[in-house]
This record gives sequence, structure tokens and C-alpha cells, in this order.
Amino acid sequence: MAMVDSHISHYRLLDRVGEGGMGEVYRARDERLGRTLAIKTLRPGAGADEEQRHRFLQEAQAASALNHPNIVTVYDIGRDDGRDFIAMEFVDGEALSEVLARGEHGVDCALRFGVPVASALAAAHAAGIVHRDVKPGNVMRSISGQIKLLDFGIAKLAEPQRTGSAATTAPAPT
Repeated sequence: MAMVDSHISHYRLLDRVGEGGMGEVYRARDERLGRTLAIKTLRPGAGADEEQRHRFLQEAQAASALNHPNIVTVYDIGRDDGRDFIAMEFVDGEALSEVLARGEHGVDCALRFGVPVASALAAAHAAGIVHRDVKPGNVMRSISGQIKLLDFGIAKLAEPQRTGSAATTAPAPT
């Protein structure tokens, strides 16, 4: 079990920032590169289940195959002391679920979040990746206003789209 102020590989876990169906997410410090990032670990006990482990690694592979300003960047995957982990970009901000809970609704909010998420999904689909878990908790707005799509844990890999249109992968405004 990962604990705050412990290490996974060369990453020092600073604090727990979330959890999902498969794992826990920590804000961490990359002690080699000196940067803050997020570490996602499999939930204790889930590592023994090969299907869960396969899905966890598939998440890292799916997200790392994409290079888009509205999709979280994966930096590394690994296994340390029996714990599988994904090291990824840390998005300091708030989830769309928090924005909605505060009562922010309407066309402006829908456009601020919807256009970048649609652009991220179009890029993923063009690369043959179907997210399959788009929900307010998996969409973050950084402090600077950048929208990021997270958690490709149940993504389905398909054949990439073959199209001559650049519109499917054009980055969205932030």
C-alpha cells in the first residue's frame, strides 16, 4: 500500500489527491527531474488480479499514445516493490464535478469544458482509442484554465481512423 511521504521508484509521494475504481492517485515529486507530477497506483489487492493489472497498464499505453493539449500526459510506468504505477502530469486545479457542484452551469460553462473535451476525444478516436468513461470527475480545469481529460482506465483500443482531415486532431482553445 502506498503511503504519503514514502517512495515509489524515484517518486516521493506528497499527498493523496484521489481514488478511482482501480487505484489511488498521489501528488508526488520526481526526485530525478525535480518536478511535481501525479502517481496512480493500483488499489492494494488489485495487483493480484491480472485483468485489473492489464487494464491499468492499458490505461498508461492508451494515454501515452496521445499527444494533445487537452489529454493528460503520461511520463512513465513501472513496478516497484510489487506496486504497479503510472507517473503522469499533475493537473493542479479542480474537476468538472466540483465546478458543477458549485452551481456553474449554462452555455458558457458547457463551451469552456465541452469544446476542449470534444477535441481531446476526436484526437483519441483518430488514434483508435475510445475513452469509455467520460464523466465530470475525469475532466480537470487547471489553475491556468487548461482543460484536461484524465483516466483512460477502461479505454478500448480500436483501429486508428484513416482520414485526410486535420480537423479531427486540431487542438481546442483552452
